[in-house]
Amino acid sequence: MAAVAQAAALPRSDSPTVRKFKDALRRHPTAIAGAIVLLLMVLVAIFAPWLGTIDPQALSPIRRLKPIGGEFWFGTDMLGRDVYSRVIYGSRVSLTVGLSVALLATSVGLAIGLVTGYMRRLDAVMMRVMDGLMSIPSVLLAIALISLTRASLENVVMAIAITEVPRVVRLVRSLVLTLREQPYVEAAIASGTRLPAILLRHILPNTMAPLLVQATYICASAMITEAILSFIGAGTPPNIPSWGNIMAEARSLIQVAPTILLFPGLFLSLTVLSVNLLGDGMRDALDPRLARRI
Repeated sequence: MAAVAQAAALPRSDSPTVRKFKDALRRHPTAIAGAIVLLLMVLVAIFAPWLGTIDPQALSPIRRLKPIGGEFWFGTDMLGRDVYSRVIYGSRVSLTVGLSVALLATSVGLAIGLVTGYMRRLDAVMMRVMDGLMSIPSVLLAIALISLTRASLENVVMAIAITEVPRVVRLVRSLVLTLREQPYVEAAIASGTRLPAILLRHILPNTMAPLLVQATYICASAMITEAILSFIGAGTPPNIPSWGNIMAEARSLIQVAPTILLFPGLFLSLTVLSVNLLGDGMRDALDPRLARRI
């Protein structure tokens, strides 16, 4: 009995997974908090049909501008639509735009940056094109691109992605300019390794860490840009419930029903903040110089 009591009194050792999680929480608490909030937003977007109480497109002039409480958790807008359901469904639009733009811009920018950074003749021409695109404010460039096509979610994604590609190209190009002078790359060239193999086997893996961090910032920037475009009427069509559209429709009611503008703005701020916190944590974890300071 004494042995059993002594064994029970001893502290239990955590499993390796639990120890890794506690270590990550101790080193990067803000990144963990951002990841948790972002995960909650993703779950809200996935389960929007079950979380939404009323059809976000259902019109009812009888219940227009209902206050918060009862059946309408966030109240109703000027057309009698449930603001809570519209905000919940709006998370789908913002997250879809953010993730799609991040994936598309990083993929295209990575391909262009690898080639231009390694081939000096192509570098001079391509970087002047990228400099020209970066000289135009991203919102103005996105408005110009969308004005050439019809308003749709796909065109918004394409327009925002084009404005983000030059930043990825410059990042990857700067990494390639450094990596191509490394001894292992020179050894691969001396051994007769072909160019595609050098780029994919020796250079590409060393660009992934900073590229992942950049992708998180692109995702956050894309969500803000989509909200700006929708707010000024140049983004997603009005029939699609997005946070920018909700705030655009509520700006004329800010003195009558300010909560209609408050809730989508709050959700957008929390989502963007969580993505940025996650990106900062990834930067600290993946950068060896910052990791040694922690």
